[in-house]
Amino acid sequence: MELIIFLAIGALAGFAAGLFGVGGGLIIVPLLYAVFTQMGFDPEVIMHMALGTSLATIIVTSISSLMAHHKNGAVIWPVFKNLAPGLVIGSFLGAGIAGLLSGTHLQLIIGIFVIWVAYQMFAGAKKAVDQSKALPSAPKQVFAGTGIGVASAIFGIGGGSLTVPYLNHYGVIMQKAVGTSAACGLPIAIAGALGFMFFGMKEQVNVPNTIGFVHIYAFIGISSMSFFTAKFGAKAAHALSPIVLKKCFAILLFVVGCFFLFKGLR
Repeated sequence: MELIIFLAIGALAGFAAGLFGVGGGLIIVPLLYAVFTQMGFDPEVIMHMALGTSLATIIVTSISSLMAHHKNGAVIWPVFKNLAPGLVIGSFLGAGIAGLLSGTHLQLIIGIFVIWVAYQMFAGAKKAVDQSKALPSAPKQVFAGTGIGVASAIFGIGGGSLTVPYLNHYGVIMQKAVGTSAACGLPIAIAGALGFMFFGMKEQVNVPNTIGFVHIYAFIGISSMSFFTAKFGAKAAHALSPIVLKKCFAILLFVVGCFFLFKGLR
């Protein structure tokens, strides 16, 4: 039964990842939180496990997404090379910071962050990208990558919610911002998942079928399904208006953010 639930989450998260150009973490985290709560896991580690498992699954979805975007020539590899070192360092550090926070604090932080992303997405749905701006210098990109990595690990996401607006801000068109963000999701997910495993092992998490803060069955079920459904989501995205897509996703995020705020404040 558990495996069927994890496969269903994977199908949904993969489709959303392809449809909205994100790693699926913003959908995986709340769903895993609900499932792990139903499974009766220790409330103090549920949030950490949802984040760590989410990042582990994004390793697989980002490979699928990256390959598709690379085929379309939408990955700016020089920018990826500048951002990657910072993303790796930041993601590992972010996992350590998340390990120090209580489950309640994590819920509140993630709730506020997701509502902020929803607002930015809804407000910016119609905005055109200013292509007159140039990307900052390589050292500044490394520094930005570190910040994106830290936040991505704490929020259990592949970084698309942060990398895409960052690249957009410097005049990178949406398709290339999403493609490059998909590539950036891989180092974030690998370093973040390893961080959650490492810091979770130090905490000696007493939950079966886990390595640190990563649930193995959930990882296998979600990642295997999301790898396939991401392609269908990407096809659907091309059939719909980008403005409608962004607004639908913003509404979904707003609901998720309110859910975590409500849980954290209870």
